[in-house]
Amino acid sequence: MASKTLLLGVFILAFAGEFSVRAQLLGLGLVHINGTVHCSIGTPTATTPVFANAGVELRCGSGVVSRTTTNSNGVFDMTLGLVPSLLSTLLNDCKAAVSAPLSSCDATLPTGGILQSPLELLSSAGGLLGLLNVVTSGFFLVN
Repeated sequence: MASKTLLLGVFILAFAGEFSVRAQLLGLGLVHINGTVHCSIGTPTATTPVFANAGVELRCGSGVVSRTTTNSNGVFDMTLGLVPSLLSTLLNDCKAAVSAPLSSCDATLPTGGILQSPLELLSSAGGLLGLLNVVTSGFFLVN
């Protein structure tokens, strides 16, 4: 029984080592970005409605890196491959932006400007997967 356990342990270590080497050679990690978009220009409360089916873009500098749409609960998710050394660029130079006008969610809200949020690192699963969890830190209106 001990030899089976030892053999299993050796197999796991060999597989983990091979996977780690491949990930290092590729130099890629995964970044999971998510957030909730509320139909508001202020700080959302428990009763603030969400912005369902809104287009959300990941904007870095003047370019759009990724696009997705919020679900019926106003939640969006993006998963990207990223060279780990570019994490600071992602957190400092990229923003999540709602591409639809806020008035399409609530006619009493402004028709101009966009909702935009900085990004912040929530956690790093690290290890073999190199998974980083990034969240929006709060959407606000930018004219």
